[in-house]
Amino acid sequence: MSERTSYVAGTPCWVDLGAPDLDVAAEFYGGLFGWEAPERENSAEVGGYRRASKNGADVAGMMPLMQEGQPPAWTTYVSVEDADATAAAVKEAGGSVIAEPMDVMDLGRMAIFADPTGAVFGVWQPGTFAGAALVNEPGALAWNELNTRDPEAAKAFYGAVFGWGFEDHDMGEMGTYTEWKLGDAPIGGMMDMGNTQMPPEVPAHWLVYFAVESTDAAVETVKASGGNVAFGPIDIPAGRFAVVTDPFGAAFAVIQMPEEAAA
Repeated sequence: MSERTSYVAGTPCWVDLGAPDLDVAAEFYGGLFGWEAPERENSAEVGGYRRASKNGADVAGMMPLMQEGQPPAWTTYVSVEDADATAAAVKEAGGSVIAEPMDVMDLGRMAIFADPTGAVFGVWQPGTFAGAALVNEPGALAWNELNTRDPEAAKAFYGAVFGWGFEDHDMGEMGTYTEWKLGDAPIGGMMDMGNTQMPPEVPAHWLVYFAVESTDAAVETVKASGGNVAFGPIDIPAGRFAVVTDPFGAAFAVIQMPEEAAA
């Protein structure tokens, strides 16, 4: 189902972009995905944060960079019942706290962490806001994937913090692809960066996938709008995808999914 009003705890529920110029970001992603991301009445109260919408439904966030040297990047947030308890679990499992749990008005409570392999992610304890109201449709969030050079350490960490299980798939020359599972439901993926051509200086990270009607057309739009193509497009069992960067260098993926996969 594409429309969402709630998320089971342990499920990725939201993504947001840190960028140096939100007007430029809004123009780029608006042209690519059809988003609207204007300043809102309460933007100043939340540090300039904007919520991007597609056909009136919230799909992603955008915020100014918070500190000097912070790279532009997309962040994945996992829905939790208790952000403070999750922070304790992160520390116990060997992760680190980047931003301690904090309230965001009545919308919810958030925190930012890094896993033991160095990948940054967030958690969201919902208040009046649950997360993305639209997923798995063109212009909306479709998948969240951890890219790391230590998948075994990641399995132990995320299993301890969120109760995730995993299912490994042999991808031939590309090595093993791991599907994160919450119960029987697939809720994300993991790629071993050691089996890719990714430069060694690229740190572990969570890659955000957005659905598109045509991956090839999306790639052309990215290039024409000041972004770049890092990988692809190529066909995989889940669809046709490419990894691209926006004008600031923030990486994300676009994927054209078969109708049955989107469902």
